[in-house]
Amino acid sequence: MNYRDQRKSWLNLFLSLAIVPTLFLVVAGLQWSRLNSLNSGTETQKDLSGLQIQEKKDITSLELLRLTPDFGYRNLIANWSFLNFLQYFGNADVRNKIGYRASPEFFEVIIKNDPYFILSYLYLSTSTSLFAGDPDRAVDLMTQGISTMTPETPERGYLVWRYMGIDQLLFLGDGEAARESFATAADWADQSTLPEAESVAQASRQTAHFLEQNPTSKAAQISAWVQIASFAVDNETRRQAVERIESLGGEVLADERGRITVRYRTDE
Repeated sequence: MNYRDQRKSWLNLFLSLAIVPTLFLVVAGLQWSRLNSLNSGTETQKDLSGLQIQEKKDITSLELLRLTPDFGYRNLIANWSFLNFLQYFGNADVRNKIGYRASPEFFEVIIKNDPYFILSYLYLSTSTSLFAGDPDRAVDLMTQGISTMTPETPERGYLVWRYMGIDQLLFLGDGEAARESFATAADWADQSTLPEAESVAQASRQTAHFLEQNPTSKAAQISAWVQIASFAVDNETRRQAVERIESLGGEVLADERGRITVRYRTDE
């Protein structure tokens, strides 16, 4: 190795050693803020303005994290951000007071760094569309993630099409866009060898058929709410889904394993 190559090698090592602590501090700082507020038990005792200030700090930290170069540590950033989101989302006392405004900011970071993180899309849909009331942002983020996928990669990518179709149907009222998303979910699931894929393809194709016949189909809406209820990430989500199903004329049933089924009239 000549002197120039050696110098370049040492420079790359120096930059790596300098950047890694920076990334760690940014990510760990947000993590520490969340853990400290939860463990101290004082966050729920703050007045409203104090909680809102904490929310702004979280958003600022996430914006900084999103703008910081990843230098090859994308999965680390995505995983830590998701852990922070779970703490944020799970603090029900605070969320009930000031809402979920930071939810999409977490997923800006997560999807930018790991668009194949399938589980995160379920939480993205629930927290951003249902609780933060921003389905446009949720759909935009899912579209961003889907643009990096193929029917084969990653596994279960068809679920993101389903989540997006649900948001388009239930929260944006865009039946045609939802039909296309469910149809694509069915096509992708058909190409999968996973055990669950056949039932996902069948359910997605059925919902797409309902929407083709009637873009405002109650049957399609009930099917979408059943999906939300079945995979709810918290009890409040499940409660809201059951209420929406019943308001659409469905009767919610649960078997001995707690699996949800619904009985309803298909004529509209």
